[in-house]
Amino acid sequence: MINKNKIFKIKKDRRSFLKLTTTSMAAVGSAFAIWPFIDSMNPSADVLALGSKEVDLNDIDKGSTKTIKWRGKPVFIKHRTDEEISQAREVNLENLKDPQKDEDRVIKPEWLVVVGVCSHLGCIPLGQKETDVKGDFNGWFCPCHGSHYDSSGRVRKGPAPKNLEIPKYKFVDKNKIKIG
Repeated sequence: MINKNKIFKIKKDRRSFLKLTTTSMAAVGSAFAIWPFIDSMNPSADVLALGSKEVDLNDIDKGSTKTIKWRGKPVFIKHRTDEEISQAREVNLENLKDPQKDEDRVIKPEWLVVVGVCSHLGCIPLGQKETDVKGDFNGWFCPCHGSHYDSSGRVRKGPAPKNLEIPKYKFVDKNKIKIG
């Protein structure tokens, strides 16, 4: 005699297996179909090339700065003197709004690289030219709202909530950096 419950259970198990397999294959197929669309959203090679910039440091004298444009923003590169380095390292971190050691903001002590955009409202601070006002801490001064930055790009006074941003950079050789 044939057990109808056993046949029904086998058909039910087979149906569940077929549903699971079909759903899995549909999901995999959809992923393969949508991947070219998702991949097209990645930046193109020419855009990626603009994302990094090499800068020769040989023409920046000790104690002076240079401004370059990277990703549409000014980047300040400062060749710091020994006095500026020692002043930046002697600062009591408890006196800072956004406490960061100078050593954590530079790769080589004599070179400071910061994005020159005030963290308050996005103004460009003064201090790049020798004739510019450098603020109370011999760094940069944002005249729009009165933020003062030191020679390590740390906010010391005024409404700016954060230090000047440090972009991702590395030394390609002794006197050349790659930003980005």
